[in-house]
Amino acid sequence: MTEFDQKLKAAIERGHRVGDAQQANRKKQKMSEDELRRRHNHFRLTVSERIEQGLKSLVQQMPGFQYETVYGERGWGAAASRDELSIREGERTNLYSRLEITIKPLSELQIVNLTGKGTVRNREIFSRNFHRPIDEADDDELVELVDRWILEYAQMYASAGR
Repeated sequence: MTEFDQKLKAAIERGHRVGDAQQANRKKQKMSEDELRRRHNHFRLTVSERIEQGLKSLVQQMPGFQYETVYGERGWGAAASRDELSIREGERTNLYSRLEITIKPLSELQIVNLTGKGTVRNREIFSRNFHRPIDEADDDELVELVDRWILEYAQMYASAGR
């Protein structure tokens, strides 16, 4: 075997090792994508359950509100809404109040995206988005945020009627 043949054989072997390393790296990356998908699904289930519990409690505590489950392209979560009729000085006005909180589907950004929108008597009082990379997200932080948004909305709604 000539010197060139030996170098050629060594180059081919190096190429095989590089190819094996690249394949292992792609497999590892795929595993991490699966892990991110699994973690996002975990957050989606945990947070959407808390949203449902919180808004069902809101509906029980505030007569006239209707509960609605939200799912699909908008995300997973719930909403509580209320239509009211106000008659002042002989004028009839329809007043609409709604709180919707959802966790958005997984996107290529690989973040946990929590959104909340609150309207009290035809006036938007907040529209919020909370983003956190999936690998930095925390159940307790997300649940605390959902609770805070619901409590803040309840206080704003209760004070607006006075």
